[in-house]
Amino acid sequence: MAIKITVWNEDNVQESSPDVLKVYPQGLLGAVADMFPGEHFQVRKAWLSQEEAGLTDEILSDTDVLIWWGHCKHGQVPDEIVTRVQGHVLRGMGLIVLHSGHESKIFQRLMGTQCSLRWHEMNERERIFVIEPSHPIMWGLPMHFELEAEEMYGERFDIPTPDALLALGWYQSGEVFRSACLFNRGYGKVFYFQPGHETLPSYHNPYVKQVIVNAAFFIARNRVLDRELHSDFAEALEKF
Repeated sequence: MAIKITVWNEDNVQESSPDVLKVYPQGLLGAVADMFPGEHFQVRKAWLSQEEAGLTDEILSDTDVLIWWGHCKHGQVPDEIVTRVQGHVLRGMGLIVLHSGHESKIFQRLMGTQCSLRWHEMNERERIFVIEPSHPIMWGLPMHFELEAEEMYGERFDIPTPDALLALGWYQSGEVFRSACLFNRGYGKVFYFQPGHETLPSYHNPYVKQVIVNAAFFIARNRVLDRELHSDFAEALEKF
């Protein structure tokens, strides 16, 4: 049974800026959605300017993992949509928050903090160290990998202590950052992953893509299994 992925973006400058399109011809929304080809996934795209910000109750009920990338329009996401997404996470939907999505209303709501951090945009080299190589989200990765250029995110990152801290980022300037954090919220899981500045090619990096796909598999596992079991049970009842 396929994992149902909804990729959400603000649908603003990140999808139309020439600087972005030089790096991601399909925009960031397309770049993230294209990480999930094949029979294992059903992928839908959603964005802010759609009805109900593209996140109707029907869509969320049909989503195993919601992937969130936001930057400039966090405040324009209606509070009722944030509450709706929160409810679905607490009932078991997975949420992957990427890069500047740390300032999104939904991530702040689920963390209970401002989720602030230190940053500067110098396009410096980043080395990401895997610190939990046995965790399924880190499967298949080397002990560390490098991004030639990324926006620096530095500590202190104002988040609760993660249920699992999976990777640390180190930058040329000497800054460090908790770059891969997993949280349990209700019956759902929330994964934050730091790389992904809109004008830099981090989403072309095979290891970055592998982390995001691994995370989708991991945090959707119980939800998909439950759906399969309920389907098998319903079929058995019909035959009874």
